[in-house]
Amino acid sequence: MKTHVALPVSQRLSQARRRSLVLALAGGAALASMSARAQPAPGKGDILIGRSTALSGGMAPFLAPIHEGQDAAVEDANAKGGIGGRKIRLVTLDDGFDPRRTLENARQLSEKEGVLALLGVSGTSQVMALLPYLVQAKLPLISVYTGSPAIRAQQHPYLFTTRASYADELVKIVRNLVAVQTSRIAVAYENNDFGKLLLPLVEKTIAAEGATLAGSHAIAPTGADANDAAKALAAQKPQAVLLVAAGPPVVAYVRANRAHLGVPVYTLSLGAGSAVLKALGDDARGLAVARTGPSPTKPTIALTRDFQASMKRHDKPVDYDRYTGYMDARVLIEGLRAAGPGVTRASLVQAMEGLGNLDLGGYSYQFSPQNHHGSNYVDIAVVGSGGVYRQ
Repeated sequence: MKTHVALPVSQRLSQARRRSLVLALAGGAALASMSARAQPAPGKGDILIGRSTALSGGMAPFLAPIHEGQDAAVEDANAKGGIGGRKIRLVTLDDGFDPRRTLENARQLSEKEGVLALLGVSGTSQVMALLPYLVQAKLPLISVYTGSPAIRAQQHPYLFTTRASYADELVKIVRNLVAVQTSRIAVAYENNDFGKLLLPLVEKTIAAEGATLAGSHAIAPTGADANDAAKALAAQKPQAVLLVAAGPPVVAYVRANRAHLGVPVYTLSLGAGSAVLKALGDDARGLAVARTGPSPTKPTIALTRDFQASMKRHDKPVDYDRYTGYMDARVLIEGLRAAGPGVTRASLVQAMEGLGNLDLGGYSYQFSPQNHHGSNYVDIAVVGSGGVYRQ
């Protein structure tokens, strides 16, 4: 087993912020003053929303369903007249899941395309790279696909999240394990900023909930060394494994766990999307996942019924990933509606802060000037036969 020496969480977050600042300043400070040509006239033309995301590379298949959910919500809103007659248009650039390209794309979207806001950036390193630039450009970012505590260490004036943090998810997972007398927990974590920044928080949560850390082991982002990790953790005799990873390493580790441990695997919300389940096939059965939204298959609330009807119109499957994208785009749309057809970057920020208790139809968010993190809802779902979640 590899030995991990953890720095204090505060020191790790400080290092992450310094790294993001270096990335943000790369290319010169001359971009502090944006071209007037990039700013659309208030109340005229399409409302442009930027989206920098992985359209290529290993993470692309895992993010594609989220994009489809976002697209569906935007198309539905436009079909109903948009925002005071103005259409919403998503302007999408490929970043290949590379933080430097994410920052470059944000600059292009802001300064050349003149977008009003960004939607749905994925990845801890990607979001961290953007935070200083968002202040520089006064550019709102609505919804991110990372629950990292690094981006929540201090409230950011232009960042609004729509999902529970990983801290919320970890507490739910560990409490669930302790409740069923599974208290000896091992941790397999992705060997990048995402995994390394979370490991101390995982260790702290396990201790705080009265469980025992059996051991921890890193996994390469490709998952190539998943068997080594599973074998090393097996020697520690854990009762369960908490997997902190996303995309390809999840597929590799779950299979390795079956081969070498055979104990339950719990993972975070972004760890087991539809592409992961499809890749795993029958090997996904029994995987427990923290979910940060309601079930997409149970039409017990109006929001879920709206989502299911939208997927039917757009001929897309009903699943958690598409529901995630759909819900997050709905939050953006409500912010735009509150700001009105003459929406600007500044008025969108003000409108988001003024949403208060936002009920989308049986599922609510809370936003205010003091709170930009709209939800802390977490549930646990287990994958059953056929890759279908059962609550």
